[in-house]
Amino acid sequence: MRLSWFNITSLTLGFAFLYLPMIILVIYSFNESRLVTVWTGFSTKWYGELLSNQAFLDAAWVTLKVAVFSSTLATVLGTLAAYALVRGARFPGRTLFSGMIYAPLVMPEVITGLSLLLLFIGIGLDRGVLTIVLAHTTFAMCYVSVVVSSRLVSFDQSLEEAALDLGCSPWDAFRLVTLPIIAPAVISGWLLAFTLSLDDLVIASFTTGPSATTLPIKIFSAVRLGVSPEINALSTLMIAVVTLGVIIASLISKRNFVREQQGVAGRH
Repeated sequence: MRLSWFNITSLTLGFAFLYLPMIILVIYSFNESRLVTVWTGFSTKWYGELLSNQAFLDAAWVTLKVAVFSSTLATVLGTLAAYALVRGARFPGRTLFSGMIYAPLVMPEVITGLSLLLLFIGIGLDRGVLTIVLAHTTFAMCYVSVVVSSRLVSFDQSLEEAALDLGCSPWDAFRLVTLPIIAPAVISGWLLAFTLSLDDLVIASFTTGPSATTLPIKIFSAVRLGVSPEINALSTLMIAVVTLGVIIASLISKRNFVREQQGVAGRH
């Protein structure tokens, strides 16, 4: 397709709208001045200040724990749900089950957070890291299910049937044949759930307690008093972590795609 000036201008404006604010944030994270809008010189002192800020470090540790546990649990449950929906027969209640899985996709986060808060209060569960993990698992599981379902739909089921004919149990066929093939989708679902957990503010604000403050909540509370250079440094580190995760996921997907293509070429 030939690029016209209109297409080039549209792409430039679109990318500038998306990425220019982040680029400015990264640049000003190295600003020597405490005023975030006045450049006075290059300095990395705010990264040092950030590493000595115990409140931010504690919030970052809580956020990392919640993201790892919730994304892992969401990946397991979302993969099983996707397998049941794609491979399962028309079992009674399938429509209801599918609706319950995908409901968080269209449900406002305020409603999800409030309903989970009422649930935790109703069962007498103290709010903390556990409740945030359960809440993040609830809304991240549907995203994992969508990603894995799209891969299972295009999966060649004859490979699994061949494993069953050769004596594998259904569990062994899933573990040895299906899971390695859909692994890129599972990894992508985990990374998506991890990113969503890192970014969540609304649901975490409903389900957190005094002993568990996540990083988005801490940043939001600090910004209300004014943006500090430490927040710019912290945001830059978060952008770097997410970018690194996306690059790793892309490399893994590319490597698996090349391996599949080589396998297809070898069979022919």
